[in-house]
Amino acid sequence: MNSADNPRDGSHPTASGVSELQALGVELRRMNGEINRLVHAFAHAQGLHATDVQALGAILDADPPLTPGRLREHLGLTSGAVTACLDRLERAGHIRRARESADRRVVHLYYEPGAKAVARSFFMPLAEAAAGACTATDPEELEAVLRFLGRMNGELARMQVPRR
Repeated sequence: MNSADNPRDGSHPTASGVSELQALGVELRRMNGEINRLVHAFAHAQGLHATDVQALGAILDADPPLTPGRLREHLGLTSGAVTACLDRLERAGHIRRARESADRRVVHLYYEPGAKAVARSFFMPLAEAAAGACTATDPEELEAVLRFLGRMNGELARMQVPRR
């Protein structure tokens, strides 16, 4: 196998189209696998499920605050599974539920500041790795990567997944 066939060595395939798409798929799967490895380690350290950590990420990134229903849609879980997840997260001190609107049936989910600090500390090596990759990338390239990732996330968000 020459270096053009091996996306792991950082080189780009020489052919266009399908081989570039395949190389992209390989790199995205590898990155997803590495991040999942860290997520599972954090979940284990906190006595949580990996899905609970996905929920924490969604709660952290949400603006405006998520409701349990929106979290259910985001994660593709049943109402009961989301309730169990939120119960675990609340018991562990990671989130709080708040009824702060005129409609007392509406519950908003918030990531607790102390729990954010715990997660930030655990995931600091990931942030340092990202900073190192950014430093080794010229600004125009980094801007292109960020645009691509934004577009990719938009495409993924539009994908319909079967409801449970």
